[in-house]
Amino acid sequence: MNAQAYIELRDLSLKTQIGTYGIHDTKPKVHLLDITLGIDANQVLISSDAMVHIFDYDPLIAEIDRLAQDGHYETQERLMTRIACACVVYSEIKTIELCLRKAPVHNDSGSLGVRLLLNEASTNHLRNSALPKPHQN
Repeated sequence: MNAQAYIELRDLSLKTQIGTYGIHDTKPKVHLLDITLGIDANQVLISSDAMVHIFDYDPLIAEIDRLAQDGHYETQERLMTRIACACVVYSEIKTIELCLRKAPVHNDSGSLGVRLLLNEASTNHLRNSALPKPHQN
């Protein structure tokens, strides 16, 4: 069977501080994270209703929340890097798609985001890279 499975989290509001803004700049009121994680279909098509058979995403969400509140970030990209590094800690995660967006952007409207797509090879490369682990700012 050729099946794909994904865990999708949308519009997670992060309590974070990103960027430096002047008095006349539009300061974002919200930072929203969308995340899609590719996992083995056997963790969705399960024979019995038990947590032992699935990917438990709650610890990852708690880590993302911790990272978001871990001081001031100059860029969205740095927070996204740390979130991606938190994802690769879990061997069950095969692919990663992240989108972090802020709103408003201008005249109290619009949103602006950065998207990162890591296929299985890129996810494994990050997993084995020398990038700092998520707990290292």
